[in-house]
Amino acid sequence: MRRFFRIVLLTLVLMTVALISALTSMRLAIHGREVMIPRVVGMSPLEAERAGSALGLQVIVEREFYSADVPEGKIINQMPAAGTKVRRGWSIRVARSLGPQRLAIPEVTGESERAAELNIRRRGLVLGSVARISFPQDSPNASANSQLDQVVSQSPPANASQVLAPKINLLVTSASEPAAYVMPNFTGQPLGSATLALQDAGMRVGKVSMLPASGIGIGTTQAAPSGAPVTSGPQPLPAVPPSTPSQPSTASMIVTQSPAPGQKVVAGAVVNFEVR
Repeated sequence: MRRFFRIVLLTLVLMTVALISALTSMRLAIHGREVMIPRVVGMSPLEAERAGSALGLQVIVEREFYSADVPEGKIINQMPAAGTKVRRGWSIRVARSLGPQRLAIPEVTGESERAAELNIRRRGLVLGSVARISFPQDSPNASANSQLDQVVSQSPPANASQVLAPKINLLVTSASEPAAYVMPNFTGQPLGSATLALQDAGMRVGKVSMLPASGIGIGTTQAAPSGAPVTSGPQPLPAVPPSTPSQPSTASMIVTQSPAPGQKVVAGAVVNFEVR
């Protein structure tokens, strides 16, 4: 019995040692891959790459800025900051200095978007974001010289100083899209009211077709020929050929329409009706 307890105790000790060793190895494996971000501000990108590579890190130049304090080609700032704990293989994103501003910002307002882009790139600058503004040609404020695809504003403005980045953002005119509507249901309404509603929305009535009236009616009792059985009750009259359809009027009731109710239409669309 004493030998049995000794074996059990030895087994427990070995299991405890194995568990502690596993936890220690796991902790070393996890924390052994962690490194401290070095300080690369003030270095050249090549020097920063060497410093990062020695720790298993990558250095990526993301942006370039003008700086009167940091020499051209040196790193201005970094992310993450120096001293941050990260895993090996992490990336350090940096911004490089372009030195003091030496390039003048050109005036591109009034040029086409393509001409402005060529003008910007030819001067060694970068085209930034291009925003667009709708410009209706039939607007009462539109002048004779107004054009689409034309630069109406830029940032920074021409000849600006103390510019942060060599990037110019543009605001360009573009044609305004026609107003869109959901086609209402005109079925059962007079043609006149539907026409007025369409005109108010900038649409117009197209083809209006007149549907023929029904030619079947119910008559009264007729006298039966001699010798024929007499039946009581109303008798159907023979079919009467439909009369020639009259012209539609404002009081004509709409039976069908095209485009159908619920469809998307734009200003200027033509709507066709069948009326009775």
